[in-house]
This record gives sequence, C-alpha cells and structure tokens, in this order.
Amino acid sequence: MQQQTIETLRQALQESALPFAQQEPLASHTTFQIGGPAVFWCTPKNADQLRRTLALCRANGVRTYLLGNGSNTLFADEGYDGAVIDLRGLNFGPTAEPQPDGSTRLTASAGLTLGRLCAAAQQQGLAGLAFACGIPGTIGGAVYMNAGAYGGEMKDVLESVTFLDSDLTERTLPAAELALGYRTSLFEQHPDWCVLSATVRLQPGDSAAILAEMQDYLQRRKDKQPIEWPSAGSTFKRPQGAFAGKLIEDCGLRGFTVGGAQISEKHCGFVINRGGATCADVVSLTDQVKAIVLQKTGYTLEREIRVVK
Repeated sequence: MQQQTIETLRQALQESALPFAQQEPLASHTTFQIGGPAVFWCTPKNADQLRRTLALCRANGVRTYLLGNGSNTLFADEGYDGAVIDLRGLNFGPTAEPQPDGSTRLTASAGLTLGRLCAAAQQQGLAGLAFACGIPGTIGGAVYMNAGAYGGEMKDVLESVTFLDSDLTERTLPAAELALGYRTSLFEQHPDWCVLSATVRLQPGDSAAILAEMQDYLQRRKDKQPIEWPSAGSTFKRPQGAFAGKLIEDCGLRGFTVGGAQISEKHCGFVINRGGATCADVVSLTDQVKAIVLQKTGYTLEREIRVVK
C-alpha cells in the first residue's frame, strides 16, 4: 500500500473518531498464532462504526478482511496489506424472543462467541445448540462457514441473518436463502458482505440434560483433539466417503513436520503450531500432505482453513 494512501486513510479514520491501530501483529489474534502485521487494525464497536470504517476503506481503495475469533484463519508471514476489521466489538446479546409454538428465537451479534451463545441457551433451557459449545469461533464466522460438529450444523438451527451487503445496505435474509452447505454459505460467495447478527430458533429442553450433553462434547474434544497446541481446528474438509484424518494417518503421516508445523500425533486431521511455525510452513506441509494422500488413496483433500495473503 502506498504511503500516501496509508496517511489519507489514517487521517480519515481519526477525523471520524473510528477506533484503529497500525502495524498490529496478526499472530496475536488467531488461534494458530501465526501472521505478520496488518497495516490497519480496525475495531468497530457497533454496526454504525463498522459501516463507516468499511466505507472509508473502500473510498480510499484499501482492501479489507473481516475477522472474528481468528479460529479458521492463517495470515501470511508478511502480514496483511490492508485493513483487518475485528468484529469482536459487535458482541451484544443474545436476546430471547419466546414464540407461540413454544420455541424461542435467540438473536446475537456477529462478534459474540459461539460458546457464550451456547451457554446462554443452556441456562435458559433451550436445546439444539449443544453441538457448537466447543467450536472456538464467533457467530459471524459460524454463519459464514456453516460451522458444525458432532452431527450438528448451524443450518439446523439458524433462522435468519442480518448483514451489510455490497453497497453497505443493511439486509436480512432467511436461512433458507443463504445456500448453507458443508462448511459453506452464500457469504463465502460474497466476501464483501458482512454479518451483523444472526437469529437461531431453539426448542425447550432440560437445562441439566443440555449441560451434560455440552460437557460430554467438551470432554470428547479434550480427549481426542490437540487443543493444548495452537491450531486452526480441522485443517481439511471431509472428503465424500472418507475422513481426512484417517486418510492422513493411513498414509503414515502422523507427526509429519515442516518447520514448526506438524500433523498432530493426537489427531491427524489437525495441523498444529509446535512453536515458531510460519504460514509458509503450514502451506508447505498441507500441500505435501494433499499430494501424498492423492497419490496413495486417490482422494483430493481441500483445506478448510482460510489462507489470507
């Protein structure tokens, strides 16, 4: 980015009293703990600040990247030559709206973590979200990729999403119109759209039973996944008719290492940062794993994590 552009945007953000920082290390904001600095790090606290920040970036020709909890993102070692928009300031809710049929709508903003939404649902005796209790992302990210675990997906409970479209106009669409599929949604096809909030519809349940279910899922994660190491969760999407981790294990790649990146010895579906791993390490490792798995099994693995350069 040209210095003049940087200075112009800096002044515009300051004059508009919009919160931001410069040269913010992105490794501090991702679960992989990898990534160089962002030229701009913007931290809007509400939808109005978000809209104005995005408008100024567009007016100055500065590209943007929307970031939630950083749990599925791998930033380049060089950093991001643009503005990373931290959506965690948009964290109101959830607000509950009981329905005549006995169900309840819960609405929360994009920056709220799934964990907080799940906890609120459990405390109110609302069933249907327990599967998501250990997913370390925000609601915005969960909608974007139709996050799921243990047989459940966001599309199972999602009712509608409010977002800013390409023109920064606020719109709401029902879940049925969001093309929700395996780890994908309409938002993936429109990366300039920005989730503001989401509404899920949940059914009444027993609070103690929901808590027990959540605790069971969390224990399973602890037992089977390398949560003690920095990672971005499941590294590869599940290929049709197989499981990525099993394919990688069957190819003898358990513990396979490039630099500081390693195929977890605990669960081969995870790439972990053993210390000092770079984006280049992770990309090289996953490319080699894909090539070996394709050669030995005929299956083509696709990265689930988003590599942002």
